[in-house]
Parts: sequence; structure tokens; C-alpha cells
Amino acid sequence: MTQKIIYEQPLNERIRTFLRLEFLFAQASHHLHQTSLWDSRCTLNSTLDILSIFGRTDLKTEVLKELERNASILARLELNPDIDRVRLKQILGELETLSAKLHKTGGPIGADLKKNEFLSSILQRTAIPGGTCDFDLPAYHFWLQQPAKQRSQDLAIWLNRFEAIAQAIQLILRLTRESTALKPVTAHSGFFQKTLDSNHPCQLVRVAVAKSVPFYAEISGGRHRFTVRFMESSTQNGRTRQATDNIDFELGCCVI
Repeated sequence: MTQKIIYEQPLNERIRTFLRLEFLFAQASHHLHQTSLWDSRCTLNSTLDILSIFGRTDLKTEVLKELERNASILARLELNPDIDRVRLKQILGELETLSAKLHKTGGPIGADLKKNEFLSSILQRTAIPGGTCDFDLPAYHFWLQQPAKQRSQDLAIWLNRFEAIAQAIQLILRLTRESTALKPVTAHSGFFQKTLDSNHPCQLVRVAVAKSVPFYAEISGGRHRFTVRFMESSTQNGRTRQATDNIDFELGCCVI
């Protein structure tokens, strides 16, 4: 099987935020149970980034709306004789369970962490390059010198505040990605453009390119159309230029 690189471009703000959170949750999870203080730093940095995103908008309401919207759309498929009813029932059950979990969480998610003086002191310094050095935050330096097991327990407790909504976002993105199969297309002279149906808004553009292709995909777009440009980049001089070759790739315009 040919190995591929997947490039994704969100076409609305909600999916853009969900993708960023998915990335941060994955990064935090990767470093959580590692033992070095640098892993603890990475996990905490991801947690603080997550907390910052939750401070800008009522994400709990946004996620609940998206769960309910997905459930409503999928429930209509029960009338389709060709649908896998067992699989459909399983997904609807997941949507219902996660909605119930989120409804049970009282108040804004992570609200108590915003009042945590230890976390707030670190968050205030993260905007400064190198601002979390040992001499800047002695309390943080002290915490980092504690046994790895203790640091991991603290980090897990903080991250657990977001567990239910992280699962919900993961499910929403999985359903979005699986809503459309990838289809083969060609970018002529490294360029591809597609007009979208505004009556069925595309949420996410996915581009799959064989790893052997010496170009990367640069996707841009909005509600009405999007473009894919294949670019060649030199990591040495930093210059980029558009490919002149015809590039075969796979495309998915995810609508659910």
C-alpha cells in the first residue's frame, strides 16, 4: 500500500477550532506519561493552550450543537434500506452518550483551572520568549523537580477536565472525515480548483498525496471555492515555488 500524507483545510471556524484542539489533546497525551521534565513542560504547555482556547468562546455549547446536528442528520438515514443499521445505531449511541456527559458537566469547562494561581502564573509568562525559565517561575521549577509520577498525576487531573469534550470533538471530526470518500483527481501544472455547492457547505477539505511526491499541498478556500497548489520548498534557503508537473492526488470534500 502506498504511504500517503494527508493535508486538511477547515472551511469554517468551528471545525478550525476543533482541529486545533484535536492537535493539542494528541500532543498532551503523547507527552503525559513520559518521565522527563521536558515532557512535563510540553504537556503543561498544551494544557495551557487548550485552556486559552476555551477561554475565548463557549465551546461546550458549540460542541453540543454539533453533536445534536450530527445525530439529527444520521437519524434520517434509518429509512435508507442500504444503511448498516448496526453501525448507525452504534454511532447514534455514541453521540447520545457524549451529549449526556457534556450536559452533566456544570458550568464552563475548565473554569476552575482558570482560577488556579499556579497555572495562571505560568500562563502569564508563556507569551514572553523563554519566559518560563527557572528564575522566572521558582514554583514551576520546584514542581518540575518532583517525581515524574507526581507530575503525571497532576497533569492527568488537569487534563481530565477536558476528557468528555475531547471525546466529543474526536467523534465529530471522525464523522466529518468519514462522510466523504477520497477520490482521485489531478492538479495540472501543480494547480487545482473546485467550486463548492453553497447549499451543502463543505466543512473540511482533505488532500491525500503519496509520500514519494516531492511537493507539499497548500490549500486555501472559503464557502464558494477552494484551491490546491503543490509547492516545492527548500529547507536550506526557505524559498518556495509552485510545481510545474501534473500531480495526481486524492481529494475529499467533507459535508455532513
